[in-house]
Amino acid sequence: EEELNIELVEDGKESTGVPSFYDVVLSSSTVSCSHVCGEVKLKKEEELYSPDKGAIKDAMKRCIYECASEISGKSLPWGTLTGIRPAKIPMLMLDKGSDDEEIRKYMKYRYLVSDEKIGLSTQIAHREREILKDIDATDGYSLYIGIPFCPTTCLYCSFTSYPISAWKDKVDDYIGCLKKEIDLVLDLYKGRSPGTIYMGGGTPTTLEPDKLWDLIGYLRHKFDLSGLLEFTVEAGRPDSITIDKLAVLKEMGVTRISINPQTMNDETLKIIGRRHTTEDIRNSFRMARDAGFDNINTDMILGLPGEDLSHVRHTMEELKLLKPDSITIHSMAIKRAAGMAEYLKEHGELKSINTPDMLKCACDGAESLNMVPYYMYRQKNMTGNYENVGYAREGCFGIYNILIMEEVQSIIACGAGTVSKRVYEDGLIERCDNVKDVSLYMERLDEMLERKRKLFGSLNT
Repeated sequence: EEELNIELVEDGKESTGVPSFYDVVLSSSTVSCSHVCGEVKLKKEEELYSPDKGAIKDAMKRCIYECASEISGKSLPWGTLTGIRPAKIPMLMLDKGSDDEEIRKYMKYRYLVSDEKIGLSTQIAHREREILKDIDATDGYSLYIGIPFCPTTCLYCSFTSYPISAWKDKVDDYIGCLKKEIDLVLDLYKGRSPGTIYMGGGTPTTLEPDKLWDLIGYLRHKFDLSGLLEFTVEAGRPDSITIDKLAVLKEMGVTRISINPQTMNDETLKIIGRRHTTEDIRNSFRMARDAGFDNINTDMILGLPGEDLSHVRHTMEELKLLKPDSITIHSMAIKRAAGMAEYLKEHGELKSINTPDMLKCACDGAESLNMVPYYMYRQKNMTGNYENVGYAREGCFGIYNILIMEEVQSIIACGAGTVSKRVYEDGLIERCDNVKDVSLYMERLDEMLERKRKLFGSLNT
């Protein structure tokens, strides 16, 4: 028997102090949850049909959820489902021969997911399977290159990121370390080139044109990239983009870039620490199109401080004018490693909200540009308990995005704060990581290389 004491919250206000708790009781054949608040008691009970630990856990979650839902009069779009890869459930079921109705019944019963989200995850799973049907999952791999530098650190960001101004004198040393990791990849995957390359961060376009030329040129010299399916570089911050940098990326064979305004509201850009304007965003798009890029992604975030439906509508109308080839719609996730949580505490007048209408506005806007949802993931502490969804036009799907979410192919990652992932034929997944601190990464590079040797060293044996 386990007693979980919680504080009852109604409409964002604390309760009147009446003792409130959930009492969860597990027996050999049933699980029950009682919610007690003063004199009022509500009980939910469910029979156990399997001794499986996962089934018992899910039954307990359903009982607690149904109590909380009845008390609050609210339901969550994803029910009791947690985890960052909801489309993986229908993907695995489709692989085993299940049809859409069987998937719907399973997700509805086991996790109490709404029909809308079941439909979304199933639609994405079908599309992902089609996109990945010719991917070499057994012998193929993808390569990630991490550039942990940015013009400034955004308020919401928890990724490995350091101001480029403080590291300019160390960029050559950092690229030198990346080259040593790339050499190891070449050795581990003798005779095999990556299927996709993704250069992220951070903001890779904080590097000067000659540094981009040096790094990407090294990749092209070391690997045969004639069969490369996709080469993405995040040019996320418009204040890091120049005509010369775009020219280097294009000449070096980069096929997809990402320019990420997050919002098209100037006041919000100031709040989140962006040192550029919406006009800079428009100029960056125009420069990228003039440079010949025909696959440009953009990101937007729902739930930025002080924004509501009117701000989301304005952002989407502005993005429609830019006509990107894909849009990733993020729901704000307030992370411990970011400054957002503290900022919201200090500025009580600003709220991070995300409503069904805001999400619908963004998704409808993407669909109006002839885009369809093609990948999805979730995070802890997301406003509205929603999801992040990537929309794209036909032929502009981000293949690497799908691969990292569905975990069907190994990904070897180079750079500070990156995580490599080996996917075995039987579905087993093992990981190794590089330290986040740039100085420690460079000092301990031999240790990072040894971690990769241990994880991937048996590839050619």
